[in-house]
Amino acid sequence: MGNGQNNQNWERQEFSLLELNNRVKEAVLNAFPETCWVRAEMSDVRQNAASGHCYLEFIEKNAITGQLVAKARGSIWAKTFRMLKPYFEMETGQMFASGLKVLVKVSVEFHELYGYSLTVLDIDPAYTLGDMIRKRLEIIRQLKEEGVFTLNKELPFPTLPMRIAVITSPTAAGYEDFLNQLSGNKAGYPFYTKLFPALMQGERTEESVIAALDRVYRYVDCFDVVVIIRGGGATSDLNSFDSYLLAANCAQFPLPIITGIGHERDDTILDMVAHTRMKTPTAVAEFLIGRMDKAAGEVEELQQEVCSLATDILSRQKNFLQSLGSRLPVLAINRIERNRSQLQRMGVQLPTDAHAFLNQWASKLEAMQVRLANRVESSLAERNRFIQLTEQFIKMASPDYVLKRGYSLTLKDGKIIKQADGLDIGDELVTRFADGEVRSTVLKK
Repeated sequence: MGNGQNNQNWERQEFSLLELNNRVKEAVLNAFPETCWVRAEMSDVRQNAASGHCYLEFIEKNAITGQLVAKARGSIWAKTFRMLKPYFEMETGQMFASGLKVLVKVSVEFHELYGYSLTVLDIDPAYTLGDMIRKRLEIIRQLKEEGVFTLNKELPFPTLPMRIAVITSPTAAGYEDFLNQLSGNKAGYPFYTKLFPALMQGERTEESVIAALDRVYRYVDCFDVVVIIRGGGATSDLNSFDSYLLAANCAQFPLPIITGIGHERDDTILDMVAHTRMKTPTAVAEFLIGRMDKAAGEVEELQQEVCSLATDILSRQKNFLQSLGSRLPVLAINRIERNRSQLQRMGVQLPTDAHAFLNQWASKLEAMQVRLANRVESSLAERNRFIQLTEQFIKMASPDYVLKRGYSLTLKDGKIIKQADGLDIGDELVTRFADGEVRSTVLKK
């Protein structure tokens, strides 16, 4: 009964807002030590240009759904921020920016006017570095599981990589160095380059480089290789090249990709999936020149082999001709003697062979003469029978022959009348018989 009375008295106690906030502030001070370490993701990071203070938000998301589950306002005072930011970026190679998971040492505060906030006093780069490594390993694992991690490396490299699609920023110093190195090669190899502009640092790097790759793909038959280069810059700018989407696009691109985007100790996921990874744009140019040198060396070796083989063949042919020249007189004499003996035998045999040949053809001609006479006689008899039949047919088809058989012909105006419809009363007709003609007039139809 007493506790209920106390709770009722407390519920009825009235506070001003300031008094309430002061009580909350006192409760926070009593509940927390001076500092504690907090794991969170940074969001909305911004620096005040005038004061140098950094203001941000700390958030936490559900690991499965990605939904926001906690949020707190944070601040880093200018004196601390001037030391903390370069230290963090040097250790992690990352820009101090939104989206990074951090482990920070904070003091928990509640201000009467500004409410709850966390003041950052220190940061542990190892935690962020571990998260970054975990993300990189996860991307690499995914690319390998999808079977695309080594696809670009498996493409055959062109023997003469002269037609080059270059993806970089047109204002990058590395681009100029790349072009100068190619054009100034001592052997004078011709290289043909085409720039496909893209952003090489900042948040839009990923989508910009992918868009450039899409433009190269439209003219893929016009190029031998693709070069992705950037001219120096902070190590933290390489974060965009640890992108899954960019790596997947490059790994599956149908042309070999050569990268020159980092420094000697930096190795991005894009470098891992590319066909060839070089340190700098200049090193990429030297690599391409080296490939041309290699091809030129192979051609020179082939040329020397051809010359050596030709010399060897000519030497053997020369020896053969010399040997043949020394043996030629003897061979010619032997051949002449054999031909002379053969001609003598032919001279002796020729009269006998000619007589036999003539007798053979005389017999053939006599047989042909007999066959020809028989064929002519048979053909004449056949033609004679045909003429007799034709003559008989003509006689039987003549009008006189028809009249002699008892028929007559009726004519009007010299034309044979075939139908009665063609006659009119009064027409004069001529009726022809075998032994004469009779004239008549049509009196009735």
